[in-house]
Amino acid sequence: MSIRLGVVMDPIEGINYKKDTTLAMLWAAQDRGWELFYMRQDDLFLQQGKAMAVMRPLTVFRDPDHFYQLGEEQISSMAELDTVLMRKDPPFDTEFLNATYLLEQAEREGVLVVNKPQSLRDCNEKLFAQQFPECCPPTVVSRREDILRAFHAEHKDVIFKPLDGMGGTGIFRVQEEGVNMGAILETLTNMGTQQIMAQKYLPEISEGDTRILMVNGEPVPYGLARIPTKGEVRGNLAAGGSGVGRALTDRDYWLCEQVASVVKEKGLLFVGLDVIGGYMTELNVTSPTCVRELNDQFGLDIAGQLMDVIAEKLAAR
Repeated sequence: MSIRLGVVMDPIEGINYKKDTTLAMLWAAQDRGWELFYMRQDDLFLQQGKAMAVMRPLTVFRDPDHFYQLGEEQISSMAELDTVLMRKDPPFDTEFLNATYLLEQAEREGVLVVNKPQSLRDCNEKLFAQQFPECCPPTVVSRREDILRAFHAEHKDVIFKPLDGMGGTGIFRVQEEGVNMGAILETLTNMGTQQIMAQKYLPEISEGDTRILMVNGEPVPYGLARIPTKGEVRGNLAAGGSGVGRALTDRDYWLCEQVASVVKEKGLLFVGLDVIGGYMTELNVTSPTCVRELNDQFGLDIAGQLMDVIAEKLAAR
């Protein structure tokens, strides 16, 4: 049986051929003989209570000069698909939220959506990690300046960051002297109207912010340490960090064990833990990356593992 897979993603023409994880997923699906259909977030709609989409047949290639080909647009019921990958990057704004509602209707009509739409809504990538406080560094979430300043006074060296960013955007380190803290807090909280996160600074960031991927609750045995450039506190590849693959440590496996059952229960088939100095700082669920780097460095097929899990779940229905 050929599986019909749809993907909701950012414009395919703008992706990075060398690094894009969604492209690896599409290659893996096509290698298995699955039919691919491309959608952007604005292609999803509801008609008479039915989940619909403007979709285009998609073919992908392992050629940097010609890595995709799209067919003609067609308006179809999303129920004609077997599975949909929700791979739209943050920010998690109102339109992203609305997309999860539309995808949830497709789910009710029998489509396997990866990751589960309700869990995409429930599991803010920074707040979700706080369900496992024993795994995390000292953290506070608030929009009140007095609470944030008290946290800084206690820990001296603190990272402040927004709850809805990605790729290292909006991250500030404030050291013991507290230089410019007032302006930073005013900016991040939008004058006290938006919640933000503060975490104790972990000096081990100089050795890398390691992304650990989990497929259906099982950790990939290698993680990608994103090492900051000189003078930076952000290891994110989008912020200029370099990626070095490393075997998981005993502590890494312990962290994965703590989250595995919850991740599986919530239908999160593909997640990424961010780990600094043995502490989990975020639990990414929207569109985790780093598949390509780990595949290249260790000869893995992480996207293939995910497609096998999807095929098993479809066969079990």
